Amino acid sequence: MELRNKVALIIGGSSGLGEATARLFASEGATCAIVASKNVRKANKIARDIKRKSKGYVCDVTKSGQVTKLVEKVLKDHKKIDILVNSAGIFVPTPAGCSKNSDINLMIDVNLKGTLNTINAVVPHMKSRKRGNIINMASVAGVRALPLYGVYCATKAGIVMLTKVMATELSRDGIHVNSISPGNTETPMNETIRTDPEWKPILDFMQKVTPSGRTYSTADEIANTALFLASPKTGNPIFGANFVIDEGFGAGLFIAE
Repeated sequence: MELRNKVALIIGGSSGLGEATARLFASEGATCAIVASKNVRKANKIARDIKRKSKGYVCDVTKSGQVTKLVEKVLKDHKKIDILVNSAGIFVPTPAGCSKNSDINLMIDVNLKGTLNTINAVVPHMKSRKRGNIINMASVAGVRALPLYGVYCATKAGIVMLTKVMATELSRDGIHVNSISPGNTETPMNETIRTDPEWKPILDFMQKVTPSGRTYSTADEIANTALFLASPKTGNPIFGANFVIDEGFGAGLFIAE
């Protein structure tokens, strides 16, 4: 029960890494405010599953006004926010020379501006309490180039640097800011890729260039890293760190025999 009596605001908590994090945090005693971009019913279903007075919310993180109202509502419902997890993200290709402006703007707005919007909204409350924990989901794509995904890489690299800057600004206020950079991770978003026979040649190639030999980590493994950062037992001395959890993919060039 490492998060007993803690309140965690989990952006993107209705699916994928956010959902796995919400379920793990609740199992460790946390009350979770689970935020979906559109489907509040799904967020509420997860909240009912994990109990601990958890509740679902809906918010477009690209709209700073909506984010401010979200934080006000969570504080009204739960009185405090101890932990913020930024797990919302968009991943689409933007090949050089033919990227769509709509795709470029969407990833910048959700991945980068959305993260900054939630931090801006939560920090005044955390400063007033002289404590808090902010965990941003970046990506191995923020530290290793992925051809055809330049804008996604840039937004995730931006999150890594934003994390470092915010940590230097906020550490004396008792606020931890750190990031996690997952590699390929099993989520509903990539289920088709993992199970459709047409993708097998690509999966075989991915397996060859992944040092561990395991192409996909599990969402629960990434969530456990978030727990490591959020727990007072293990996270107290950590400020501005970026944990790359990627089966060794970002360590350097590797091709299996």
